[in-house]
Amino acid sequence: MKKVALIGCGAIGSEIARAIDNKKVDARLIAIFDVYEERASALIGMLKSKPKRMKSFDALLDEDLDIVVEAASQEALKVYASKILRKFDLMAMSIGALLDQEFLDKIYDIIKEDNRRLYLPTGAIAGIDAIKSVKELIDYAEIITTKPPKGLIDAPYIKMKNIDLAIDKAKVIYEGFADEAVKYFPANVNVAATLSLAGIGAKNTRVKIIADPNIKTNKHQIIVKGKFGEFNFVVNNIPSPNNPKTSYLAILSAIECLRGICDDRIRIGT
Repeated sequence: MKKVALIGCGAIGSEIARAIDNKKVDARLIAIFDVYEERASALIGMLKSKPKRMKSFDALLDEDLDIVVEAASQEALKVYASKILRKFDLMAMSIGALLDQEFLDKIYDIIKEDNRRLYLPTGAIAGIDAIKSVKELIDYAEIITTKPPKGLIDAPYIKMKNIDLAIDKAKVIYEGFADEAVKYFPANVNVAATLSLAGIGAKNTRVKIIADPNIKTNKHQIIVKGKFGEFNFVVNNIPSPNNPKTSYLAILSAIECLRGICDDRIRIGT
């Protein structure tokens, strides 16, 4: 049984912890760390297994672990990933950080040197297996994300451009490429990073973000064209009850990814 530590006690981290605690994942949750100590304490209080609350990240590194789950932020992943991978495997949720090529190269070098594994859940979209299979044949890739305004309200781009989200009809908020989108919308478009890494890269993956007050789901449409033909995937996700910025599917995808890591006797998919 794999020994797991969790960094980040938000919507995704908390649900992962509950899934382990409820035996939905064949693992032991050993330790939890969050820079906001009260969040970690509150989460531990809801769990039957009572993992340790780490007072510091360095203390977590001293634990006997197999894998660390990062569910905090892009900034946290950039700070912690290298040290984690020197000692343990890592499952990362803040995939947008990996679109920084210098950071990705550094992580890849560590993985090779120390024979570690980095796991990246699919998240709130579909079709990644198919896209990986044809990545060498792709000519065009785009993701169109549509969310209720409250799911975008704290994004840096909204504040930087002083965009008014008190709207009564759908409005295009952003058009550009994934390498910029993940910086402007770090809590909203990890899906664009996933698509980029599976496909033709962040500088070639188009991103459109739409705010729509008349929808209740987080909608992602992926359009991929190339010498293989064409894909068009549409996913309408219910937002997490605890965080409207996060799709419920992203949480379920994370839990299923960890379940597969902890029990890999049967593997489905590419």
